[in-house]
Amino acid sequence: MKTRSITLLICALGGEGGGVLTEWLVDTALRAGYPAQATSIPGVAQRTGATTYYVEVFPVADKDLGGKRPVFSLNPVPGALDCMISSELLETARQIGNGMTSPERTLVITSSARTLTTQERMHMADGRADDADMLKLVQQFSRAHNVFDMSGIAKDAGTVVSAVMLGAIAGSGLFPFQREDYEAVVKAGGKGAEASLRGFARAFDLVSKGKVQADFIAQVLAPKPDPAGTLAPQASPAKHRYEDAFPPTVQEMFGLGYARMLEYQGQAYADLYVKRLQSVLAAEREADPQAGNGHATTREMARWLALWMAFDDIVRVADLKSRASRWTRVQEEVKAKDDDLLKLYDHFKPGVPEFAAMLPAGVAGKLVAWDRRRVMKGKQPWALPLKIGTHSVFGMVALRTLAATRFLRPHGSRFGLEQKMIEQWLQGVVLGTQRDWQLGHEIALCGRLIKGYGSTNERGKENLLHVLEHLAPGGVPADAAKAIRAAREAALADDAGKALDATLVEHGAPPRPVKAVPIRWMRKPRGLGPADETPLKTLP
Repeated sequence: MKTRSITLLICALGGEGGGVLTEWLVDTALRAGYPAQATSIPGVAQRTGATTYYVEVFPVADKDLGGKRPVFSLNPVPGALDCMISSELLETARQIGNGMTSPERTLVITSSARTLTTQERMHMADGRADDADMLKLVQQFSRAHNVFDMSGIAKDAGTVVSAVMLGAIAGSGLFPFQREDYEAVVKAGGKGAEASLRGFARAFDLVSKGKVQADFIAQVLAPKPDPAGTLAPQASPAKHRYEDAFPPTVQEMFGLGYARMLEYQGQAYADLYVKRLQSVLAAEREADPQAGNGHATTREMARWLALWMAFDDIVRVADLKSRASRWTRVQEEVKAKDDDLLKLYDHFKPGVPEFAAMLPAGVAGKLVAWDRRRVMKGKQPWALPLKIGTHSVFGMVALRTLAATRFLRPHGSRFGLEQKMIEQWLQGVVLGTQRDWQLGHEIALCGRLIKGYGSTNERGKENLLHVLEHLAPGGVPADAAKAIRAAREAALADDAGKALDATLVEHGAPPRPVKAVPIRWMRKPRGLGPADETPLKTLP
């Protein structure tokens, strides 16, 4: 039987050290006396693209080849891999989808960590890929598999994920190298070798003992808990004076919301949150006296009401950007040492809406009207680009000063407008719950429409209010609940709003009104031919 090369595909993200890992493996092979070759297909650097590296090692030592040299392949062959290792779960699933692994041959070593893709982040609802589905794929298309949190181990060890991946490869016994061979190559790296060896050792022990993947996969694939259940223990809020004000199924979510209100605007605002939530609880107890639904409406309102009441504005952004915890997190992410010089710059571009939000309604209206007139004349909306060095005394003082103006927030135009819309939604939930529990629950879940900032946030609020005004009142409660659920799902599935308009019409409601958009006329660029003489017009 002919001896064949051992094949390995390394899948990483740009900036994670996939190239360094490949060099370590080749150097380890040369040190151990085995022929090896590596090729790469680099992606976009700095954690914005996938990178793949292909390694082949001939499992016969150079001294035993009698002067002969093996012929290696430059590219991986789908289905002909002995091992695939990946630093990100979705990237693992993508490569399996490309046919790279074989259920009869391939060992899959993957991190359980996720780096959300652009499409996942852009989704109007929860666009994250399901970990359980991806792990089932790993199980189905691998001879054996090891799944653990490589990023978590790397962070604990103070190193990069490539060192953890090297330890996993060594622990799997894929190549005929000794542990000492791997470690000697890492030690030769100089600065940072000690941390890399810590990450290497952790992963080596996990994979060699084979005790991690079964527990992890069983946990992920286990049936999901009831939505009315409790949160994870680490998410539990601190003690507060409203310990007994809400049922046990609501307490944890309420506690998180209450703490957020205290942090956002103080005690009076937190008490308003309690008052609003208690009105929902009273309506739900009236509609469902036996609590057969586990107070699910109140629990959902505790979540979405807190998120809406703590809306993002320039004061909150300044507060979050200037917290000591953020500086500590950045230091950990870049792995800055005590003798390193770390500079952190934040870029802001506040416009008229952001400044007007903090001004009284009369002044804010005039400022917004002025900016609108500028846009109608073909100019860009006014904005103030800023680059603030958060590491500097001036930058930190500027942000903390802005964060300290939260006492002005209740006097601003946006605060009043947000409270008015919140009350309209809250009233819809209370009245809907009193008519029919399911109707109130569906209206409460419409809080999911309020997300993001800028135009995305405005569009979500407009959609919610339109649904409340045209689908909630009157009619049969069951039909109204069904219509609201369909409208909400349509709004979350299509940010352009076409699906929502079609759903509204289908249930007898008018589509959203068409918003006027100014047309900007532009001069014909020089050099265009006669066929291109039509004036250009664009929408801002």
